[in-house]
Amino acid sequence: MIAGDDEAYGILVARYRVRFARYAHYMLGNREDAEEALQDAFVRAWRALRRCRDPERFDTWLFRILANRCRTRSARRQRYEATFVHDAVALTSAPADESPAPAGEEPGWAEAIERALTTLEPDQREAFLLKYVDQLSYDDMAALTGVSVSALKMRVKRAADRLRLLLQERAHVE
Repeated sequence: MIAGDDEAYGILVARYRVRFARYAHYMLGNREDAEEALQDAFVRAWRALRRCRDPERFDTWLFRILANRCRTRSARRQRYEATFVHDAVALTSAPADESPAPAGEEPGWAEAIERALTTLEPDQREAFLLKYVDQLSYDDMAALTGVSVSALKMRVKRAADRLRLLLQERAHVE
């Protein structure tokens, strides 16, 4: 791939857009933030294309940029919420998604899973998504995140345990 080839880059964007958009949405909890992080990652990658040392691993390189953009956006949102929301009960009881379910309608399991994911610590959510949504090996996850395989295994285990507990609680309520 030659840096500056708009058409070739457009093909790459089309190839990875859906997968990376899903990751960003799960990491950030809403479509708008995910879209902004994704667009920012694609723009940053375009500008830094000459620094991609291994074109065969472009997807990993781009994914690392996206993961960093998601972390940055999440941290900014947490700072913003901490600054403007002083009622902890209101903050924790607010729906994870910007668009609440219509009155009288219980969210389905997909929504329950998405909400449960948003309650995980960001590092656990990231590890869980990389393992079970993107189906990466622990070695690939370690290369992508810079975190050791053993730490990633622990993050995935803790995330899975927490999700299992949250979803069991939901099942008992129904």
